[in-house]
Amino acid sequence: MARFKSYILGGATLICALAIGYVMQFGLALPGQSAAAPDQALDVTDIQPASSAVQPRLPVDAAQDQALPDQTVTLAAVDAALEDETPELGDLPGNPAAGGFDCGVELVAKPAAGAMADLTLTAPCKASERVTFHHQGLMFTETVQPDGTLSLSVPALAQQAVFIASFANGDGAMAMLEVSSLDFYDRVAVQWTGGAGLQLHAREYGAAYFTDGHVWAAASGDLAAAARGEGGFLVRLGAADAPKALLAEIYSFPSGTARTEGEIAISVEAEVTEANCDQTVEAQTLELRGPEGLRVRDLTLDIPACDSTGDFLVLKNLVEDMKIAGR
Repeated sequence: MARFKSYILGGATLICALAIGYVMQFGLALPGQSAAAPDQALDVTDIQPASSAVQPRLPVDAAQDQALPDQTVTLAAVDAALEDETPELGDLPGNPAAGGFDCGVELVAKPAAGAMADLTLTAPCKASERVTFHHQGLMFTETVQPDGTLSLSVPALAQQAVFIASFANGDGAMAMLEVSSLDFYDRVAVQWTGGAGLQLHAREYGAAYFTDGHVWAAASGDLAAAARGEGGFLVRLGAADAPKALLAEIYSFPSGTARTEGEIAISVEAEVTEANCDQTVEAQTLELRGPEGLRVRDLTLDIPACDSTGDFLVLKNLVEDMKIAGR
């Protein structure tokens, strides 16, 4: 009996093992049939996105239905147009290595008649700016032309003349030249700032005011006559309309070639105006006479009250008169 029970238990175990293997291989369907999905809907909740980099894609049929507009965009043409519009570095202003203009400042000095120096300033990036010139203690301000150039003539105060042009931001240039004819001229200059109202007057050989031989800003003389030894000339330097302008007047007489012996009365004068009345004016005089070298003297002048507007102050003894030996 015991052996019979063992046979029954073994057979049952074998049948269970065969049934489990069949289900694992074929599912619940019969061989040759597909396992159908159950009719019950699957409820999915709590979906967590794994990556935002994955982009959704349209089904193939939907993509075919959403056709693009009938318009062609040629990227190559756009790139070519951009290349035509984009300037190269060499086309930009201020790049001298590739054809752009140079922003450098240049000053050229050339000797001229009357122991003068003809100065030419070139500053392409300084159009209409204020520039200050320096020469042997002489200072005056000018304004560059709209095209970035400036030309002027300056009486030299040294045979080995050095001229400097400087701008407010520190840019500038220097020029040098030899003025061999300076030995033939005596010179007197007065310089000041702003509306001081100063004037330099020279009355040659006893000339009265406002007659022939009275040389001043309104009757500046003749350079050709000076070259013949017949009279002097006056040069006014500086642009008066510039803010805090530095101005100067220089009188020159050809003492080394003068034909007539005599004396020239030199005076510094100041007109009382609304701009300078009741103020203290500071100025300088510069004198160059023969072998004595350049002499500089400071000047302080108290201008009368504004009820004296229109009057003139004459400083006769500030500058020595010129004594001409003649030949």
